[in-house]
Amino acid sequence: MLVTLEGLDGSGKTTVWERLRADDAVPSDAVFTREPTESWYGDAVQRSIDDDDADSLAELFLYTADHAAHLSDTVRPALTDGRLVVSDRYSDSRYAYQGATLAGTGHFEDPLAYVRDVHAPWTRPPDLTVYLDLDPATAARRSGATNKFEAADYLAGVRENYERLLDDDPDRFVRVDATDDPDAVYDRVRSALLDRL
Repeated sequence: MLVTLEGLDGSGKTTVWERLRADDAVPSDAVFTREPTESWYGDAVQRSIDDDDADSLAELFLYTADHAAHLSDTVRPALTDGRLVVSDRYSDSRYAYQGATLAGTGHFEDPLAYVRDVHAPWTRPPDLTVYLDLDPATAARRSGATNKFEAADYLAGVRENYERLLDDDPDRFVRVDATDDPDAVYDRVRSALLDRL
């Protein structure tokens, strides 16, 4: 089973992911992973994040290459072995974030649909996605707005894209209010995961 944690920067995904790793109720052989990865593909993604002038389309394909390698090297082998995989960010992050980035280029009628279409023939959809919902202003404040992807106005477009994804696949997504107390947020995520297991 593939479980993904999604949401805006500052929503607490990584904190929840780390707590799940230490939770005795989660199978001990579960694979905890994330995107961008720590591979050289992920390093290229990080360089593009740090470059305010990176080309949006080139950036999409860096993320896409990282995702393809992640599937090949980590996700698919673990699933073939019957293991639970929990990923901090996955393909929905790309759809939401790169969809918002490409919207500013004027080249695409529906940037989100374009990014999804690029992935459709080969990606492996999650079985469960927990979406940590947070308003853009709070997300920017929490994340520190340290890069181009953490500005509130940009995150507003990302959030709109996430809402489209939730509307398109309501059975896969579980929405959790990320403005709640951190322990309450964790308990809701944990319950969603254990219920699905």
